[in-house]
Amino acid sequence: MENKCSKYEGLFVFTDDETLKKHLAECEECRKEQEKMDRVSELIGEVKSHYYKKREKKPVLKIACALMLLLFSTASIGVIGNYDAMMDTIEYGDTLSAEELGFPVDSYGLIVVDE
Repeated sequence: MENKCSKYEGLFVFTDDETLKKHLAECEECRKEQEKMDRVSELIGEVKSHYYKKREKKPVLKIACALMLLLFSTASIGVIGNYDAMMDTIEYGDTLSAEELGFPVDSYGLIVVDE
């Protein structure tokens, strides 16, 4: 039974390229692993352009969300400004009677209902 080389992963991750190339020149199993890695790298290179084309849509979506937030906040500020002007006529603690609200009232201040 042959002893398989298990140095490829450690050399690939933790050493420099020159040390890895020297080991690949000596070890057939590690060369096969390197060929597999090269094929995977080629596949990733082919798919890379397609992946980045999909990612280009995100900035457009972010810009649209920012513009909607700006539009909503501008409209909210306008409503708040008008609300303050309207609230100047009625202050906290003031109560309006039925007569002040425009309902027909009798001499007691009760709302008159015609039969």
